[in-house]
Amino acid sequence: MIKRREPDIKIIALTVHKSHEYVRATLDAKADGYMLKDDTHLQLLTAIESVIKGNVYLSPGITNKVVSGYLDKDADSPGSHSWDTLTDRERQVIKLIAEGFKNRDIAESLSVSIKTVEKHRSNLMKKLDLHNASSLTSYAIENHITG
Repeated sequence: MIKRREPDIKIIALTVHKSHEYVRATLDAKADGYMLKDDTHLQLLTAIESVIKGNVYLSPGITNKVVSGYLDKDADSPGSHSWDTLTDRERQVIKLIAEGFKNRDIAESLSVSIKTVEKHRSNLMKKLDLHNASSLTSYAIENHITG
């Protein structure tokens, strides 16, 4: 929202999260930098200087992970390999998760037990290498799964 209102403002996220889902979501939200809370004061100054010059800054603690994730994704055709591994039911479940439905509501909608929905959710996270509902939602939005 800040970037939409003030596109010229510079934003550096300061966080403890090192997973690529958080980095991607933050950069997709138009942040100019991503720093880890355990970075040094000198790294913070470097980040500020870099962002002021118009560059994107990534914490040294996540740079390798981000580059590896990018290269791995590039090696497979982007997004298609993971999606192809999902069953039709898993595709239905991820769509409903992305639309904000809770496990109980998904179970009712699909006429299955809550335990079955939980198992599908677990399988989705394993197959897509995602770790929480917000990551599943981001994946669904990025891949135009929501209706």
